[in-house]
Amino acid sequence: MRFVVFTLFPEMLAPLRESILQRAQEAGLIEIRLVNFRDYALSKHKNVDDEPYGGGAGMLLKPEPLFAAVRALPESPGASGRRIVLLSPQGRVFSQRVAVELSCYEELVFLCGHYEGFDERIRALADEEVSLGDFVLTGGELAAAAMIDAIARLVPGVLGQSASLQEESYAAGVLEYPQYTRPEDFGGRQVPEVLLSGHHARIARWRRKESLRRTFLRRPDLWERLVFTAEDYSVLEELAGEIPALGEWRDRWRDLAPRPKTRKKKNSSGGRGEPGRTSGHWP
Repeated sequence: MRFVVFTLFPEMLAPLRESILQRAQEAGLIEIRLVNFRDYALSKHKNVDDEPYGGGAGMLLKPEPLFAAVRALPESPGASGRRIVLLSPQGRVFSQRVAVELSCYEELVFLCGHYEGFDERIRALADEEVSLGDFVLTGGELAAAAMIDAIARLVPGVLGQSASLQEESYAAGVLEYPQYTRPEDFGGRQVPEVLLSGHHARIARWRRKESLRRTFLRRPDLWERLVFTAEDYSVLEELAGEIPALGEWRDRWRDLAPRPKTRKKKNSSGGRGEPGRTSGHWP
């Protein structure tokens, strides 16, 4: 997968050359290209910004450099193609779901604004606008870095174990369960006994319970969207006993209660065939 970032400050994206992303690039799993679109400025002094028409504070990015930079890209690659993303506080908010969606493209192009903003006509370059969240940054570079990190780790092979992806916070719609490593006792804080038991079914149940607990207590927005399974019923009932406020949500899982098993009545002959027949043969 290829990432192309148009920016005035490539140095701000230095972390993309470290750790897991560096190894992924060396292995040829992903490619990250940084393009300084100041190189495409038309003026003698390579100006990329100017004062806004109508007055106002700050400077706006001019359209010519970015248009020229994007037009210099090679033809859109492959069947899955290219997606051009404008980093903007007016775009849809980035999330794990958006990361999964964007990971399906062969190439992602990020347009990073800076200064006060950009000329409105620059929006025409993008397929969509995406925001990192409801806060303001000095430019789009840090947002692009965060998004590339989140998307790149979804590329097969970038992370060693696919199970790691499935168990992380948000991937399954819940927050991740607590995790522990050595030492077993640290300043009187003990590792939960169940994690030392070696009983895989008990450990899996404890982890699911703690994931649900954390999601309910810390992220009510995620909790409201959760879809429970029949296996969750007993865990949810336990949690409702431990957290009184959770009991108000019982209608969400009441129908998952296990139904009592009914025993089939035996016929008069003691078999399970048609009543009154003693032979196993049909006429």
